Amino acid sequence: MRVEAEPDVCIGAGNCVLSAPEVFDQDEDGIVQVLQAEVPAGQEDAAREAVERCPARALSLG
Repeated sequence: MRVEAEPDVCIGAGNCVLSAPEVFDQDEDGIVQVLQAEVPAGQEDAAREAVERCPARALSLG
């Protein structure tokens, strides 16, 4: 499973980091950064939750 982020759409809510800290981080401006585009084994549910909780819909799974 792959995860993608659109930093230009991100509003910096941080829900992704709270849901899946092994997959996402935020830069100094609070904008999403993908740490691992290929979601690690065991982190799939957390990545799905992060995508669902993103208020800006800046994240997607593929």
